[in-house]
Amino acid sequence: MSIIMTGGGTGGHLAIIKAVKEKIQNKTLIYIGSQKGQDQQWFKDDNDFKKSYFLNTRGVVNQGFLGKIKSLFLLAKATLQSIKILKEHKATVVFCVGGFSSAPTAFAAKITGIPLVIHEQNAALGSLNRILKPYSHTFISSYLQESPIQAYPIKEDFFTLAHIRTKVKNIIFLGGSQGAVAINKLALRLAPTLQQKGIKIIHQAGERNIEEIQKAYKNLGITAEVFGFTTTLASYMNRADFAVARAGASTLWELSAMGIPSLYIPYPYASSDHQYHNANYFAKKNLASIMREDAIDDIEILSFLEQDFSQQSQGLISLVEKNGSQKIATILVDFDKK
Repeated sequence: MSIIMTGGGTGGHLAIIKAVKEKIQNKTLIYIGSQKGQDQQWFKDDNDFKKSYFLNTRGVVNQGFLGKIKSLFLLAKATLQSIKILKEHKATVVFCVGGFSSAPTAFAAKITGIPLVIHEQNAALGSLNRILKPYSHTFISSYLQESPIQAYPIKEDFFTLAHIRTKVKNIIFLGGSQGAVAINKLALRLAPTLQQKGIKIIHQAGERNIEEIQKAYKNLGITAEVFGFTTTLASYMNRADFAVARAGASTLWELSAMGIPSLYIPYPYASSDHQYHNANYFAKKNLASIMREDAIDDIEILSFLEQDFSQQSQGLISLVEKNGSQKIATILVDFDKK
């Protein structure tokens, strides 16, 4: 008897699995992901999983005609492999967080009649989750009133380190582990003025961009803490009083749980513009700011940093409900008891 977890490709999806699995004790956990994306980077050597499988899959969206044909062929093949894995490990439930990595196992759950529990991270439903929602046993979304769980699954670290942020003495730029060119360029443009104001810089530049960005700061004569992929993001965030970030769901909710006021610059090519809708959920409550990538205004951002953010910080901490990970874990474990 085992609980199957699937989905990924990006850190936002994988962070959900990591947060939930750490709340499940004394149960057999199996992970099924993809050879592509960040799945192996996160879970290849994770001992919480009895076994991890990384199948040869890739996304169907944004592929040409022949690319779509190949992707669908890989999907069909991986679905058959997933059916075999589910039967071999006597799966009692499949927990799906979306992303192309999850498609084969989610379809396999439907084919074999195994209950499917889906977590949708974004305010705008992903294309796969939109298809699977009617077939799921439980569909969880912090943005939907009908969701059985409103709390977003966040690792306990982010709540433990939460505190009120007031004046901006430290700023963090977050482009994700892959980096964001627009945010990298913005950080470098603002860096001289930030240094004049005595504001220290923490910068997630992306794994491939670390050397380039470190060199750029050095040429400016500015000391900045630059990093790429990390499994200890909470420790970096904890030192920040303000964030400039993409609006991927996990990053957004983690920043909010820690009480960090943020300016979100949504990735403009995100499916269904979901990053904008994620950030707007908080902006409508006056708990975040949004700036489109093609309308970045350096002067406005610098003047924005002069505020006292204590009220917004307190509002964020009050809004974000705890125990989302535990509530989802309880749902999954209950299936395993049946």
